[in-house]
Amino acid sequence: MTQDNSSQDNAAGQTGGGDLFNTAAGWVLFAAGLGLGLSILSGKFFHGDKPERPEKLGYVIEGVVEEGAGPAEMSMAEALNMMPAAELIAAGEKAYSKCQSCHTIDPGGANGIGPNLAGVMGGPVAAKGGFAYSAELKALGGTWDWDKMNQWLTNPKAYVSGTKMSFAGLSKIEDRAALAMYLNSKGANLPVPTFVADAAAAGAEGEAAAAEGEAEAVAAAEAGTDPAAATE
Repeated sequence: MTQDNSSQDNAAGQTGGGDLFNTAAGWVLFAAGLGLGLSILSGKFFHGDKPERPEKLGYVIEGVVEEGAGPAEMSMAEALNMMPAAELIAAGEKAYSKCQSCHTIDPGGANGIGPNLAGVMGGPVAAKGGFAYSAELKALGGTWDWDKMNQWLTNPKAYVSGTKMSFAGLSKIEDRAALAMYLNSKGANLPVPTFVADAAAAGAEGEAAAAEGEAEAVAAAEAGTDPAAATE
């Protein structure tokens, strides 16, 4: 009898130990599943799975430069005056090598894949006789001035959707200015816009000074002091 009772006690103890282990393991698995579920839910709620910058910032700090913003491109007028005209025309002639497979440029030259370009600067858009222009380019209208030619040479298809022009464009303003100057030397002679660097710099300095003065006035107002008295 004693032996039988001991065997039964040992079996009960082993069963109880097994149940305790299974219970502990179950709680561990439950806790792991709960943690994983909460992590997924919090990621969805707080957009943790989408780390991109929101379209509108909650608080904008003045003076901080936009991400990816580089130096501003010079104006067409500045690019046209960055070197002597003869040198710029020579540079434009080299850039024209990308165009000569489709265009002739000498006066009286025949149209090719593209129209003859003699006298194009200052002339009406889509007006070369004998060439079939796209309806979109005809609709552009106006004349080929410096700014319009600059936009066209940057990316023709972006400027005039539907154009037949397959040229990808010139990314550098210096190259566009040189090519436009070369085109202008071929029977056009459109006046070159003036650019005075000192005047442009003075304008920028004036804007900076005005911004600084405004910032000082705001700071003085927040501090409760008179900005005029602070300068005496």
